[in-house]
Amino acid sequence: MLVDRAEIYVRAGKGGDGCVSFRREKFIPKGGPDGGDGGDGGNVYAVATAGVDTLLDFAGRHHWIAQNGQPGMGKKMFGKKGADLTLELPPGTLIYDRDLNFLIKDLSTPGERICIAEAGKGGKGNARFARPDHQTPREAEEGTPGQERWLRLELKLIADAGIVGLPNAGKSTLLSRLSAARPKIADYPFTTLQPQLGIVQLSEHRRFVLADIPGLIEGAHEGAGLGDAFLRHIERTRVILHVIDVGSEWTETKPRSHLSRAGSATEPRRYAGTTLPPIEAYRTIRAELAKYSPQLAEKEELVVANKVDLTGGREAAEALAEAIGKEVLPVSAATGIGLSRMTEELWSLISQAKQLSHAE
Repeated sequence: MLVDRAEIYVRAGKGGDGCVSFRREKFIPKGGPDGGDGGDGGNVYAVATAGVDTLLDFAGRHHWIAQNGQPGMGKKMFGKKGADLTLELPPGTLIYDRDLNFLIKDLSTPGERICIAEAGKGGKGNARFARPDHQTPREAEEGTPGQERWLRLELKLIADAGIVGLPNAGKSTLLSRLSAARPKIADYPFTTLQPQLGIVQLSEHRRFVLADIPGLIEGAHEGAGLGDAFLRHIERTRVILHVIDVGSEWTETKPRSHLSRAGSATEPRRYAGTTLPPIEAYRTIRAELAKYSPQLAEKEELVVANKVDLTGGREAAEALAEAIGKEVLPVSAATGIGLSRMTEELWSLISQAKQLSHAE
């Protein structure tokens, strides 16, 4: 299960107290102060760890506390430093201070590391306060408390390309055909309830990561359907793969109560999630992307017309290309038609986007 949000409390370790002690040994009647310093507490670190894909560990455990430093001891012995605490987060995690509502760090690269709560310092023992005019100090410092804060963790998946489209457009089927991912596939809307990742393997050892985003509907940026909870997962993608269903029949305005039984000769069959003609489906998704984030809408886009193996599919794909004024690739996720060309086009767009990002 993909858990992409969590709130946690972190606290660094408290510094150990300094020690008040005086040297007492046989044949040494006037031993001086020998209290040692307390040890520093442990820091709390966050690190982006390859292989960690979810925030599940942090959704079930909300308090993360580093070890306190040990107090100082006699004979000028320092207290032991508290052990640091490292939180292993998925690459792509945004760390926010929950109360101040500002971004602390975007852990976008595996191996990135940041201290999110600084440890308290150990207090000085009384040996530190000895001086000629104060030879028997009986004071010592207390350790300082470690930093504490509430954090909000948000995961944005890191993928080269993200699949968007209306529910039941065939996005999950497409991902399953192109990669080893096995998303749930069914003939009802919102089958995909969480983003799915798959690795697409091409010839000559080429590969890219493809993300399937749950289906969007009109008003998704305002919470309709599954809302905009998953739109942030394609903000990091370099290319958008826009899938349009051109094979299923559709109804545009008639309410469900006015429709005859599915498959009747008098009314076109209404497929769940396919209630718009291809051009309207395309414009609806584009509008939702733009309303959520103008930067997201400006990403490179590859438009594919899915289900061209069905009657009238190729004609609908050609009409869609003419209506939007850009190339539309005809594919069939079910039969494999056009998938080879589509993956090569995706690889080309991803490579171009990488070159542009490196140049910047």
